[in-house]
Amino acid sequence: MKRVLLFVATNVAVLTVISVVMRVFGFDGYLTQNGLDYRALAVFSILWGSVGSFISLAISKWMAKKSMGVHVIEQARTADEQWLIDTVRRQAQDAGIGMPEVGVFQSPSPNAFATGMKKNDALVAVSTGLLQTMEKGEVEAVLGHEVAHVANGDMITMALLQGVLNAFVIFFSRIIGYAIAAASRDNRGGSYTMGSFIGTMIAQIVLGFVAAIIINWFSRYREFHADEGGAKLAGNQNMINALKALQRNSGAKKLDGEFAAFGISGGNGTLAKLFSTHPPLDDRIAALEQAQYGDNSVVS
Repeated sequence: MKRVLLFVATNVAVLTVISVVMRVFGFDGYLTQNGLDYRALAVFSILWGSVGSFISLAISKWMAKKSMGVHVIEQARTADEQWLIDTVRRQAQDAGIGMPEVGVFQSPSPNAFATGMKKNDALVAVSTGLLQTMEKGEVEAVLGHEVAHVANGDMITMALLQGVLNAFVIFFSRIIGYAIAAASRDNRGGSYTMGSFIGTMIAQIVLGFVAAIIINWFSRYREFHADEGGAKLAGNQNMINALKALQRNSGAKKLDGEFAAFGISGGNGTLAKLFSTHPPLDDRIAALEQAQYGDNSVVS
């Protein structure tokens, strides 16, 4: 129910912001006089932008299981699987959330991710490479990092942010396309439609890059908080050691697509830091070394 109310409140806020911006800059009268109903366009933009991101979030667990080949541990078959379940259960209780599903996916690279639409119905998955290359204390810290993502509501927040930015990109790209076409149209048939289409596409690309910068900035911001959560759940030194272990495997393959933002390790790649979903590991380690958290780790 809270998420429905948050979704409605966010959409109302977006409509309000759009209306205020259009009124302050005097665009509303101009657009109305020229036959464009910007209120209807705003509603369309919100629906088109938000619904898609929430559908993606709603099916994220199913998609993760299918695309990543996640084996959900329904009943432990080995001592290691039982340890994974017991560790996640303890951390979930400490974090005040329901027990997530726990899974393992085949990958030689050490990584993990969390996903799901609800805090009490999430999925935490780790790679076989992570289990094979990290000590138990480090694995515990990685699990704590992912549990912290769930407890912080990062998945729903990212979906809200993505939906809001999608709505703004759709709305303002069409406004810009309309304005360009109106300014350049002549008496020849079809010139207005073509100008509007080209202007909209160019504006959508540019605004899309701006939206990506904002989303990735937030992704980097929440990684520090997930590290903090992991340190509190599994011990500060364990979290530092886990990040150092990832440094030693910095050349390993990263998670693909939307799961990169929810993994313990995300690639900075060769692109500018503005487009990175994760902060540099050096910065994350330095932040933990400057902080002091209790050591709650239970490693057996």
